[in-house]
Amino acid sequence: MSAASWDEIFQGIWSNKLWKPFVILLLCWGLFLALKFGLKRLEAAISRKEVLREEESILRLKTFLHVLKWLGSIFIVCFGLYELLENFGIDVAPLLAGAGIVGLAFGFGGQYLIRDLINGIFILLEGQFRVNDVVKIGELGGLVESMNLRVTQLRDLEGRVIYIPNGEIKTVINFTKGHSQALLDVGIAYKEKVDDVMRVMKEIAQEMRQDPYFGKLILEDMEMLGVDAFMDSAVIIKCRMKTLPIKQWEVAREYRRRLKNRFDELGIEIPFPHRKIYWGAGPKMASSVSGDKS
Repeated sequence: MSAASWDEIFQGIWSNKLWKPFVILLLCWGLFLALKFGLKRLEAAISRKEVLREEESILRLKTFLHVLKWLGSIFIVCFGLYELLENFGIDVAPLLAGAGIVGLAFGFGGQYLIRDLINGIFILLEGQFRVNDVVKIGELGGLVESMNLRVTQLRDLEGRVIYIPNGEIKTVINFTKGHSQALLDVGIAYKEKVDDVMRVMKEIAQEMRQDPYFGKLILEDMEMLGVDAFMDSAVIIKCRMKTLPIKQWEVAREYRRRLKNRFDELGIEIPFPHRKIYWGAGPKMASSVSGDKS
């Protein structure tokens, strides 16, 4: 069969409107799979499994890939709808004009979508947070699992997924940008010598810096801030350690464990609240007091 015959057969099949929708849907499905697996392979290629914390540029690139996947999915859906409508002889131009009128009618609701998109663009360009950052947005906090121009997805310590529209984001606290600080408040009894306790605390911090694992997480020597407060039953000593991003909680937990064991060895008391209860004057005490007065 000649090439001209194959062209005629293909044109005849394509001219049949019953086949076109299946071909369009199959094409869109293929484009979506190519987009999904292509970006997934690219993200796997740039990931660094052997490092404790990936570089800022890699995290930002991963964030752009999440946004690109979202934009690509929207483009594929719009392309498929356009081709399907054209296939059935529906003129798209009047529909777009009608959509514009409907958009004006519901402009009050549409402005929230526009606000989300604009705020999402600024968050992305300014690098306020990225995928795998730990942030607090308003009263909600967690690990940034995914984000696009419209919404940011967090997952908290309990595993709950939180969706926050980007237009609602006013203030962001990023715990993992550049570096982090393990801030510690240590309470000791009033009878303990503060200088001796601070010396012990510094020794433990130095031991952690020499540890094969934790030494990689801690970037600088402990900064001893000194006596921070006098509480009802404790003297509060404040200190902090500069760590890799997102590693401050791991370092703080290990430091507290070692500090408790060392305090137990040295007999340094970590106080707890004490209460003195006064029961008032009993009958015998009251009578003895009255007899003394007489």
